[in-house]
Amino acid sequence: MPTLEIEGRTFEVDEDGFLQDPDLWNEEVAKLFAKTEGIQEMTDEHWKVVHYLRNYYLEFNIAPMIRKVCKDTGFKLKKIYELFPSGPAKGACKVAGLPKPTGCV
Repeated sequence: MPTLEIEGRTFEVDEDGFLQDPDLWNEEVAKLFAKTEGIQEMTDEHWKVVHYLRNYYLEFNIAPMIRKVCKDTGFKLKKIYELFPSGPAKGACKVAGLPKPTGCV
């Protein structure tokens, strides 16, 4: 299984860099994974999306559809892409410690 080393910490990831053990996730891990997505500083807006994704995943065991993310966070899709340039499925879910969403390319 591939590993990813970030600032001296090593994580097991899939071939696309998604954390393999969601139980290892915490806000420090999120900050480290954010750096791999080109996000140097996590703002309150980043955290709002990340915590929404985490909570949804923990309740339903699946990542929410982007339309639901936008509706429930109040962010337009354009804003989500500003926060997570590689996209809501790839970037935001990776930072939130979720598995790679179905249909994510």
